[in-house]
Amino acid sequence: MSQLNNFLKSKAGSVVLPLVATILLFILWELLVNILGIKPFTLPAPSAIIASSISKADVLLANAYRTLTTTLLGFIIAVVTGVVLGFIIGYSRAAYVVLYPILVGFNTIPKVALVPLFALWFGIGTIPAVLTAFLLAFFPIAVNVALGLETVEVEMKDVLRSLGANQIEIFQKVGFPHTLPYLFASLKIAISFAFVGSVISETVASNGGIGYLIVSASSNFDIPLVFAGLLSLAVMGIFLYGFFATMEKYAIPWERPQI
Repeated sequence: MSQLNNFLKSKAGSVVLPLVATILLFILWELLVNILGIKPFTLPAPSAIIASSISKADVLLANAYRTLTTTLLGFIIAVVTGVVLGFIIGYSRAAYVVLYPILVGFNTIPKVALVPLFALWFGIGTIPAVLTAFLLAFFPIAVNVALGLETVEVEMKDVLRSLGANQIEIFQKVGFPHTLPYLFASLKIAISFAFVGSVISETVASNGGIGYLIVSASSNFDIPLVFAGLLSLAVMGIFLYGFFATMEKYAIPWERPQI
């Protein structure tokens, strides 16, 4: 039992088990489609999706690259804006009282309702997708950074002040390290939100990207290509999530689980 637990906590287990589960899911999917006789234009089998991905790889890769670039651009802007705003809210009570309700109210607005406005203001293309990705991603970053600073123990700050530390030194020694776990947790969530924002915009106000590809393929009843686009989004999202999870392990080793 202990060996199983060790394997589940190991790097190999975190890679092998999800991969095996995914393969089993695709096998079950293939069997059900063939046994039940489901038509490809309703629910294509994984083999049909893979065949479509190979035959139309150039179109799929070009649109996936566009979605990836717009998502990362919006995400980077969200990280910078969210971290700065989170620090302001976390350190200033006045900023918290004034800005936090505004952020909550703005976050409740469905971003899909803003896409037509972005298209009207900036035209159809990359900018609406970047803005939508930014708007969906920056809120969890700002909130988590502010929460990380707000939950620093008051006693720890008082001890550093009694030793002669100023506000900047307190932030360097206590505030910043304490905020890092909250920041990386928000980054892993925000990157998924950024993909959602890009695809939402691409389905409404773009001439390229996975969202545009999905809409175009659906209008042509090319459902295997639709699923190929969806799977490409899943692959990119998993890759970037894993990237930030790996960064987290090295940036905050004190949070690393002990095996």
